[in-house]
Amino acid sequence: MISKTCGYAIRGMVLLSLEQNQEKKIGIQEIAEELSVPQHFMGKILQDLAKRGLIGSVKGPHGGFYCNNRTAGLQLIDVIEAVDGLGILKKCFLGRDECSASNPCPMHDDFDGCRTAIFKTFASKTISDLVASVNLGESVLMG
Repeated sequence: MISKTCGYAIRGMVLLSLEQNQEKKIGIQEIAEELSVPQHFMGKILQDLAKRGLIGSVKGPHGGFYCNNRTAGLQLIDVIEAVDGLGILKKCFLGRDECSASNPCPMHDDFDGCRTAIFKTFASKTISDLVASVNLGESVLMG
């Protein structure tokens, strides 16, 4: 449903949030290794998130990425919109250019309910919700 890039972005933000209590900046090498993600790819993703203000970053030998005052409260839908855009949640299931209630494809009514449920899930979960799940041992980031 979401791109690999978006999944990496969310996982990276959760990892940074897990480390937030230590108030430290984390280097890209450590993040990439911890999440088993190619370093160069993860670096581009996190730089883009920092440019958009979803996380913070500091350049230099003591620099790295960190949570800013927005990160923990971000809804997953905000991250998806920043990385993938919301088109994936609006596109026609059968790939038609125009698909709506007034001009539906054969799958429109069935898929519309699923799409709405997925959107609501992404809109109701925050980065801090995922952090809590990891901290409670209910879920994991790696693997």
